[in-house]
Amino acid sequence: LSTETPRRFGALLVVAIALTGLSMRTAVTSVGAVLDELQAGLHMSGGVAGVVTTLPVICFAIIGSVTPRLAHRFGAHQLLVASLVAMTVGLLARAAAGQVWAFVLFSVLALSGGAVANVLLPTLVKRHFPDRIGRMTAIYTTALAVGTTAAAGLTVPFGSLGGGSGSGGDWRYGLGAWALFSAVAILPWLPTLRHDRPVAGAPRGLAATRLLRSPTAWALTIFFAFQSFQAYIAFGWFAKFMDAHGVASGTAGAMVAVLSAMTIPVSMVVPSVPPSRHRTVLVGLTLCYLVAYIGLAVAPVAGAWAWMVLVGIGSGQFPLALTMIGLRSREARTTAALSAFVQS
Repeated sequence: LSTETPRRFGALLVVAIALTGLSMRTAVTSVGAVLDELQAGLHMSGGVAGVVTTLPVICFAIIGSVTPRLAHRFGAHQLLVASLVAMTVGLLARAAAGQVWAFVLFSVLALSGGAVANVLLPTLVKRHFPDRIGRMTAIYTTALAVGTTAAAGLTVPFGSLGGGSGSGGDWRYGLGAWALFSAVAILPWLPTLRHDRPVAGAPRGLAATRLLRSPTAWALTIFFAFQSFQAYIAFGWFAKFMDAHGVASGTAGAMVAVLSAMTIPVSMVVPSVPPSRHRTVLVGLTLCYLVAYIGLAVAPVAGAWAWMVLVGIGSGQFPLALTMIGLRSREARTTAALSAFVQS
């Protein structure tokens, strides 16, 4: 723990960081699981559905870019709690929305929590656990992977528990259920708020634009951009790719679920690798992607399960990138700026 972190808060912070990680992507991947039902229920056009599925990227970029300044003004813990409250309200409100415009508006509110957490969690790990950045990053990226996989796989079963039928009740219960998880994530942060008062004369948060001339910032940005590129291709198109090659839709979905599930153990291991071996790990993860893409081109059906596993392992570049953000900055305010710069 850092000197500014009371020991009695140590375990509580670990729980808070893990629960926040669990909720960070539920607003994103839960929509894809019920997109057809959602379109039918709200009479949503294909074009608007495209906007809905693009909203996470837009929100993460725009809201993430202003997060360091907001954290300096209001305090990082208070801002994170406010964003989790907004996420909870947004998840519930969009599930009850009767109009397309309302669903889009409340989706932005729901996604704001993940956008803020994207930037703040590396910062808070640096601030409270400067000597355990890899281990703490592993905790929340593993929780994030679990939440991402669970939201994709459990939204439909959660909806069926609501007993909705005919009127679109299933997708509403399924989407709204995830508000419970973000609400629970708020609780362990509450005791930290009293120690989160902005201090007069404290150094102003470093603006992300100050990093425009930093080679390290640009290297991390390019790395983060390409690994994100791979992730959106995999989750957005692999199921359709396999379906186009004659694989049954259910099997294709199961393949993507395996890909997603592989990110869980990978997220547990990669951030804990010593920094001296990061280059070796990066080469290994990249080779997994390369072999998988060659396999998809040469034998898309015969080796499909193997290619999905390899892409899932290659996705370990994401927790590696987040770990590097914490390790390549000297203090928490620099971490906040670097996190905003890279992720936006």
